[in-house]
Amino acid sequence: MIGGFHPDPSICRPAGPWSDPVRLLEVTAVDPDLAWDSDGGCWCTYAGIDYWYLLIAEGGPERGHGVSVARGPAPDGPFEACPANPILSHRSTSLEIQNTGHGDLVEAPDGSWWLVLLGVRPRGGPPGWHGIGRETYLAPVTWADGWPVIGAVAPVMTAPPWPPRPVAAPPARDDFDLPRLHPQWVSVRSRPAGHCSTQDRPGWLTLRANGSSIDDPNVTFVGRRQQHLSCRVRALADAAEGRGGLAVRLDERHHYEIEVGDGEARVSARIGPLRQTVATAPVPPGPVVLRIDVVASPLGLALAHPLREPDLLSLGVEDRDGVFTELAELDGRYLSTEVAGGFTGRVIGMYATAGTVRFDWLDYRPLADPQA
Repeated sequence: MIGGFHPDPSICRPAGPWSDPVRLLEVTAVDPDLAWDSDGGCWCTYAGIDYWYLLIAEGGPERGHGVSVARGPAPDGPFEACPANPILSHRSTSLEIQNTGHGDLVEAPDGSWWLVLLGVRPRGGPPGWHGIGRETYLAPVTWADGWPVIGAVAPVMTAPPWPPRPVAAPPARDDFDLPRLHPQWVSVRSRPAGHCSTQDRPGWLTLRANGSSIDDPNVTFVGRRQQHLSCRVRALADAAEGRGGLAVRLDERHHYEIEVGDGEARVSARIGPLRQTVATAPVPPGPVVLRIDVVASPLGLALAHPLREPDLLSLGVEDRDGVFTELAELDGRYLSTEVAGGFTGRVIGMYATAGTVRFDWLDYRPLADPQA
């Protein structure tokens, strides 16, 4: 016997006698138990995996992206498709979050179920453009007839009901006072020690050029990811020994920058095979504050004019009194995945293209997004 009670109490004695064990070949999982019904039938209950679930990313990584699911009795199937597939897709909608896909099911500490997935937030007129790459989202999951049912998609930091684990947020301002750079800073391919240092001039980030322009795959560049649809980035640059500046970079062929050197500030744009100096202006001797404002277009993707840009980038300099002089305002659609390709989004940071350029600080602040 495997447990339970025999209906005849005269033979239900713990001391025996006991029969030889009987192997139940149909029981392939754990915690078996026996029960008898009123007709004398014997039943064996046991616990195991109900199904194996296969989550599928389909429809391509663009607007047709979606999540489908299938289930089967074993990892190699056979699988049956969910009758409600795709269980998640924002295709053919005007929802703010698009390209939803690459989902995975997770169980939270409180026992609730969630789908973690990727998505983007395009702006501007149809078809929309996004510049900050794929972001991570969560959607609540309930279960019906053994299938996951997906709720509304929300940003990770606002969706979970449980308290998030404390995570040190990247500092809004870095004064480069530490011997090493904060982990938020990223560079292109490599960061040779001889070209990047916070110790050559204490309290400053020193960059030494390793390429004649930011088009160069080996350019000396230190940046942080654009994390907000609208933001302001400022940096104090000393280009007395070289030339360099502040750039918004998607890749070598798609970037905007404001550069200083030889008493001049210059705004340049690279879009695919085209490169152009957009504006120039004299600057006084000494360090100068460079500034880039990214301002997203209002919501309303479905109603916006097809030529409406996703955001505008304003590049310029501040004087010693903090007064901002805009040298150029550029359309953000050309620094987007839809134009340039890829998935990782923009990085905003400091670079050197000649000699040595030093930066006393960089300040990154989110701006309130405009309303529709």
